[in-house]
Amino acid sequence: MIKRLVIILIISGMFGWAIYDFINQPDEENQTYETTEDTEVKESTDSTNEGEQEEESVGLDVGDIAPDFTLNTLTGDEVTLSDYRGKRIMLNFWATWCPPCRAEMPAMQQFFEQNNVEILAVNLTDTEDRLQDVVDFVDEFGLTFSILLDEKSELAVTYQIRPIPTTFMIDSKGVIQHKSFGPLNQEQMEQALGAMQ
Repeated sequence: MIKRLVIILIISGMFGWAIYDFINQPDEENQTYETTEDTEVKESTDSTNEGEQEEESVGLDVGDIAPDFTLNTLTGDEVTLSDYRGKRIMLNFWATWCPPCRAEMPAMQQFFEQNNVEILAVNLTDTEDRLQDVVDFVDEFGLTFSILLDEKSELAVTYQIRPIPTTFMIDSKGVIQHKSFGPLNQEQMEQALGAMQ
């Protein structure tokens, strides 16, 4: 009786294993096929896509394309970052009440006058007491580069601005080549510019 039960269990186990092996065998063959020919195709497709993504990756790190935006200038004109493709850009975030920003502005003006660079100085207008403070600041420092108004701090959020001034140096292809937290002197600005296309 016990022998019979053991034999039945063994036969049932072998039968179960045969079914399990039969069911799983085609899947293993398919996996092998995928990992040889299909993977080669996938890898070449993935590497092509990765190359395209790297070229078109928008972000805030060095090597990323700077996020595009449109803001109004102090004079009421609309400025879009992508319209400056082909030119080197210094994108600076600042406010009139910020002492390091005040310290940096004369160097920025001199840098602008002496180099082939566009400066887009984004004022965090939402943090100002009144717009006239921005006008007075520009007059006081004799600034001739573009002053953009971030009236709702939307661009500051997009660019994750915490300390000001914050500066992004963007090359002629729209790619961030340098970013700085805190004020830059003219020599530092020129070094960052010299490393860009």
